[in-house]
Amino acid sequence: MYPDAPGAQHAVPAQIPVARLASSSPGEAKGAVIYSHAIHAGGMHIPMKLIIQIPSYNEAEALPATVRALPRKLPGIDTIEFLVIDDGSQDATAEVARTLGVHHILRRPQRTGLASAFVAGLEASLERGADIIVNTDADNQYHAEDIARLVEPILAGRAELVVGDRGVRTVRAFSPTKRFLQRLGSWVIAQASGVHTPDATSGFRAITREAALRTLVLSEYSYTLETLIQAGTRRIAIEYVPVRVNPPTRPSRLMSGVPHFLANSTATILRAYTMYRPLRVFSIIGGLVFIGGVALGARYLVFYLRGQGTGHLQSVVLAAVLLIVGFQVLLIGLLADLIGFNRRILEEVLYRLRKLEIRPSTPTRRAAPPAPQATRRAPAAARTRRAK
Repeated sequence: MYPDAPGAQHAVPAQIPVARLASSSPGEAKGAVIYSHAIHAGGMHIPMKLIIQIPSYNEAEALPATVRALPRKLPGIDTIEFLVIDDGSQDATAEVARTLGVHHILRRPQRTGLASAFVAGLEASLERGADIIVNTDADNQYHAEDIARLVEPILAGRAELVVGDRGVRTVRAFSPTKRFLQRLGSWVIAQASGVHTPDATSGFRAITREAALRTLVLSEYSYTLETLIQAGTRRIAIEYVPVRVNPPTRPSRLMSGVPHFLANSTATILRAYTMYRPLRVFSIIGGLVFIGGVALGARYLVFYLRGQGTGHLQSVVLAAVLLIVGFQVLLIGLLADLIGFNRRILEEVLYRLRKLEIRPSTPTRRAAPPAPQATRRAPAAARTRRAK
């Protein structure tokens, strides 16, 4: 076991968000953040706990270098623990993690994919009382020293989700095709989420406890794209920080080829964007179809006014079909938008259920109530007079 970071007895800097208490009062706004300076006013110190999670699949060889590089202490963090998610590995990944002294090991009986392993890691970290969760790759792709850069915006209260920007334009390990696809994907995600996105596929990120409780990943391929669209639509504060990368130790297991990457990424983006922006998606599709019907109808009208209406009845039929279909698509978009409101209600219910079910194993320390003042006893002479 790695010991807790030294200096845990010292007070953490002011303006540190304590996400664990972000819903302690019933009337508090959703997603609100309470900062530690309000807690320190009462002379109480809430320790900040960071858990670094590492989704792994057959990483027995690469895991030692990754774990040894992880930081043992960081400014503003009292406790740092490591969590390895063994996603059905067929090698000795779990045994190697245990030998390295990893604090928590989550073994899954069979491989379920990166997205599922990521979500399982979030839930396990929340159950173990994490205030901040950092996700990194098991192949030591990222510089572990840059974890301090990831948690700094959260500690300063500027962000709830921080993503490491690898600078995909200049990464020499990426081929020109991969660099182009990375930039294209980041641009598409930026348009879909409404948030500046320099590196959409980076898995090196930090997230607060409150944001993790609200994270919902439905894709089976990857969590990186869907969570950014989700965070953008929910107005979660996102910040990107520059991070360094190490030379690759093996080919990517998530991207087996360009067609595979494009097909899965496109499906993930379309599914997530349609789920969170249904009215916009169906309005664009329905509007284009409707405009096509209007154009064909106008074309027939021009021929009709010229006295050449005969022989162009096909345009009338096709225009009618397009107008009807376009109008129906618009109605579907309206219905999907109304269903979206119901989805938001269900997500809020799910969030509250998760908050009740996922309790930290180490309860939050609170200030002890003031000791009751001792009742002052009356003098013996007064007690005698009252007795008489």
